[in-house]
Amino acid sequence: MPAYGLKSLENMPKEPRPFRVPQKVFLAYARFRRGMTLGVRAACFDPEGRVFLIRHTYVRGWYFPGGGVEPGETMEESLTRELMEEGGIRLARPAQLFGIYLNRHVSRRDHVGLYVCRDWTQVPPKVPNLEIAEIGFFATDALPEGTTQGTRRRLAEIGGEVAPATAW
Repeated sequence: MPAYGLKSLENMPKEPRPFRVPQKVFLAYARFRRGMTLGVRAACFDPEGRVFLIRHTYVRGWYFPGGGVEPGETMEESLTRELMEEGGIRLARPAQLFGIYLNRHVSRRDHVGLYVCRDWTQVPPKVPNLEIAEIGFFATDALPEGTTQGTRRRLAEIGGEVAPATAW
């Protein structure tokens, strides 16, 4: 027997065997390497045409409410959950999907569905909290300082002032 417990080359197959990665390992790698993330945001307008915005505790700026779609959750379910969590907003009828955007600011794989909500009610939200610093309704021509460019651009698209983009 050769040193270190290695088998003799005489007993090895003459043709090389193809390297095969078990399917579960490959799929886990593919999900990590090529997986997509999906989130939702909502432009909720009150009867006066003001838009509901939030300011997070962990990132600067004013944004539409929203967040990530959880495994097993539809985009609509995620939107409903996020609106209640962040603003105490309960949809009276389904929101209208306005567009789906690639959000390169987060990663090359992040996509955001933007919904428009015009028929809803609000219960008193628990703000401030660990996630939300401030909330409010703002006229689209008098947005608070720090409103993100993405939020401003989406409002211009919804208002018909500019053509909808494909990237956030």
